[in-house]
Amino acid sequence: QVQLVESGGGLVQAGDSLRLSCVGSGRTLSSYVMGWFRQAPGKEREFVAAVSWNGGRTSYADSVKGRFTISRDNAKSMVYLQMNGLKPEDTAAYYCAATIVPDSWAQSGVYAHWGQGTQVTVSS
Repeated sequence: QVQLVESGGGLVQAGDSLRLSCVGSGRTLSSYVMGWFRQAPGKEREFVAAVSWNGGRTSYADSVKGRFTISRDNAKSMVYLQMNGLKPEDTAAYYCAATIVPDSWAQSGVYAHWGQGTQVTVSS
């Protein structure tokens, strides 16, 4: 089992940057593909980004491609989401998640472990 805790959310203005962090405990994160998802009020949870076990492969939603960067530091059991050029439509609760499934990263159903979420609010 792995426990995940996100941090780094906040209230920012459009165009600003934020870096979200996710720390894992209980089992090394190097065993997992790590993903970030987000959920805005009244909307479905949606995929944002994912990174392979060793950080060598990444995947992004089209809506964040070129603005967001996912990375990981397995030695520190950390996963990061650098968010640049934030837009009001990026406002959501952001969740870190872990899966051992080697594909279908954009599907929330393959992730067995989730953090509690961190709120990101972008004002116009």
